[in-house]
Amino acid sequence: MSLQFFLVGGIIFAIYIYFTIWNIIYSSKKNKEENYPNIKEDLQDNNGSD
Repeated sequence: MSLQFFLVGGIIFAIYIYFTIWNIIYSSKKNKEENYPNIKEDLQDNNGSD
């Protein structure tokens, strides 16, 4: 019985950690898009050619 509780707790904890890491990565990408929406365009425009 206690082993089953341990396994269920481990599965729930693993899912929690997965979604925590996913949330950090997703928020980081979204934050970069909102704060620097045209960073890729600026890099292409400033490549040194006129």
